[in-house]
Amino acid sequence: MESVVDIESLAAWMSRQGLGSGPIENLTTLTGGTQNILLRFTRDGRDFVFRRPPAHPRANSNETMRREARVLRALDGSEVPHSPLIADCGDEAVLGAAFYLMEPVDGFNPVGTLPEPHASSAEIQHAMGLALIDGIAALGRLDYREVGLADFGKPENFLERQVSRWGTQLASYADFAGWSAAGLPAVDQLASWLERHRPGAFTPGIMHGDYHLANVMYRHDGPQLAAIIDWELATIGDPLLDLGWVLATWPDGDGESTVSVKPWIGFPTPAELVERYRSGSARDCSATEWYLALACYKLGILLEGTYARACAGKAPRDLGERLHGRAIFLLERAARLIR
Repeated sequence: MESVVDIESLAAWMSRQGLGSGPIENLTTLTGGTQNILLRFTRDGRDFVFRRPPAHPRANSNETMRREARVLRALDGSEVPHSPLIADCGDEAVLGAAFYLMEPVDGFNPVGTLPEPHASSAEIQHAMGLALIDGIAALGRLDYREVGLADFGKPENFLERQVSRWGTQLASYADFAGWSAAGLPAVDQLASWLERHRPGAFTPGIMHGDYHLANVMYRHDGPQLAAIIDWELATIGDPLLDLGWVLATWPDGDGESTVSVKPWIGFPTPAELVERYRSGSARDCSATEWYLALACYKLGILLEGTYARACAGKAPRDLGERLHGRAIFLLERAARLIR
């Protein structure tokens, strides 16, 4: 990663910010759910985590990085679990991309096989699920204007824009040779149902935008969240969609989900998750099924994008097929809600 990140320039910038002196040491690459570059290192006896866009950034990658840093700054002092922001640099001339530094998180991501004592305790797993909901309930309670995010999104007509926005995204996949929407079940019926049953009003708030078990870290010594991570899709919108996102990725009666955590011996039911959110939020949860259906619709279309690219030879075929299967699963789950 030293070829992508100019370590000497980073150290010089840190010195100008008063963040220690001397060389950057113990440089380690961290893995995550995105292509963004994540490094951990020590300088002058202090540990840091560095984050920047990938070596070949997308058109909006630097703005996304600046937005992430802004969210972390806004969360400072709040009850929302997060990695505290140390410093950020939106000037791409310093390292060739926007970047920021944050405090390391002492925790683990639950995707895959859980560590002990979490793996063997149904009680801990149940509390883990409730803690997941507590995280977005706390996020939704923040006044986004008071924490400096008044201009961070466009909450006006947020719900009215959703179906058409993602329907347009799906239609754009026709540009990829070999792809057809015919392989997706009930997508048009779902879009129509969502438009007809859309809630009449909502209270705007901070949304994570991609909230599920893969984007949190838990403490090693218990069920509490250590941090919510990966704020790339954060915006000002309807926080109830974060709840819908959790439900869309959560096992229901069929036992399937889009996020694999094993063993699964004590996690709450979807109904318990909704009740937990209701107890920690003043928001009206009466339309939870609508938010679940919208989350399935949106996430299914997002996943289908990789399959469309794979059909045209622009993404690995096996990855495309796997995500296509997940998209079908999500749309079928939503279709069962609207029958």
